[in-house]
Amino acid sequence: MTVTKMSWRPTYRSSKFRNVYGKVANREHCFDGIPITKNVHDNHFCAVNAKFLAIVTESSGGGSFIVVPLSQSGRIDPHHPKVCGHQGNVLDIKWNPFFENIIASCSEDTSVRVWEIPEGGLRRNMTEAVLELYGHSRRVGLIEWHPTSSGILFSAGYDYKILIWNLEIGEPVKMIDCHTDVILNMSFNTDGSLLATSCKDKKLRVIEPRSGRVLQHANCKNHRVNRVVFLGNIKRLVTTGVSRWNTRQIALWDQEDLSMPIVEEEIDGLSGLLFPFYDADTHMLYLAGKGDGNIRYFEITTEKPYLQYLMEFRSPAPQKGLGVMPKHGLDVAACEVFRFYKLVTLKGLIEPISMIVPRRSDTYQEDIYPMTAGTEPALSASEWLSGIDRDPVLMSLKEGYHRPNQLVFKAPAKEKKSVVVNGIDLLENVPPRTENELLRMFFRQQDELRRLKEELTTKDVRIRQLELELNNLKNVSPNNV
Repeated sequence: MTVTKMSWRPTYRSSKFRNVYGKVANREHCFDGIPITKNVHDNHFCAVNAKFLAIVTESSGGGSFIVVPLSQSGRIDPHHPKVCGHQGNVLDIKWNPFFENIIASCSEDTSVRVWEIPEGGLRRNMTEAVLELYGHSRRVGLIEWHPTSSGILFSAGYDYKILIWNLEIGEPVKMIDCHTDVILNMSFNTDGSLLATSCKDKKLRVIEPRSGRVLQHANCKNHRVNRVVFLGNIKRLVTTGVSRWNTRQIALWDQEDLSMPIVEEEIDGLSGLLFPFYDADTHMLYLAGKGDGNIRYFEITTEKPYLQYLMEFRSPAPQKGLGVMPKHGLDVAACEVFRFYKLVTLKGLIEPISMIVPRRSDTYQEDIYPMTAGTEPALSASEWLSGIDRDPVLMSLKEGYHRPNQLVFKAPAKEKKSVVVNGIDLLENVPPRTENELLRMFFRQQDELRRLKEELTTKDVRIRQLELELNNLKNVSPNNV
């Protein structure tokens, strides 16, 4: 009698990652007491690199996020300084892969901002950004740094457009305008020559970003795509989404032919969004559901069965989002191949989860740590825009992962530009689009009026005092004569 099993159930296969397990950090190495945002936008609200952890926080009046040095784990002071320059809720944050003190953020206030965090972290609230980028007409929901160029940033707004920013001049240089609805996700291939997007219009697209030309697209009627990720250099894409029966699915695609997925697998019947994370060095794919407590992981192969289920990390606490540590920040002595930073909103807790390959030897394991993308850019912004593509500059984790980066981020010095229509500066006066935005703008204006009136009263008093002193001097001077 033949017994049919779900294909993602574990079957024996010779793999060095078959016994990878998840290890939660001790309580003293977690970050506690952070007021994590309650925003329901489908993003991670968390970004991490080898120096800092950044979390979008709950705030009244404008948006903010907190930046904590990784060495300062434990309970966070409730009055810890924040980055609070945005006038609307912060929707996404991303660290620059080449400058560890530079972070970009986007917000409901239609702006993208680039911030420079001082060494050792913030000592006071930061309100002045290095760059303020205005170009979208509606809120900006996604940002992505180019994987090989040092000064290229992509942003996707609710105006259905993707803008490419050249940070060397602080201006948008390209606009991708092929989407007909809200863009849900962006992902680059290894050298950044291709961009994959998922969209609310139920289409999966592979785009040549410099020209904006759509190379491939798929109409996903049976598999509604939510998230997409490139699988390194093997010319494959993975998407997560929902089937026509509202079950969560994962699909594998050939990037050169999106007419039909290579493999489709049903995961479960839960409703939370599935976030995919791919490690190109180990060819492992991690799936974490929003609101779930577990993380599944698979091994990707170029031959059948393509997706090999390995194991599952389980936890009772639901996750709102997950940050991922870059490779050069991992603990190679513990055979750590991946590290998540899990947001537990109800507890205000950020919990590191290390994915570890069990090994008995204490020596450096070269087979699980191949040469990986490093912290040096392969291209400048102008080189990439001119049409040059290069693979990332590789580094060894055995010797190079403690090497400091000598590059310095330089923001362009330029005068503030304006777009004036009928005497109104559109960049200064972004019109409100919701009742909440209108109320916030109204209260801000009331506060500004109150402050200006107080300043006028103070100056009037000072003027009277100076007039009296002047009269006194005039009266005294003839007597002296």
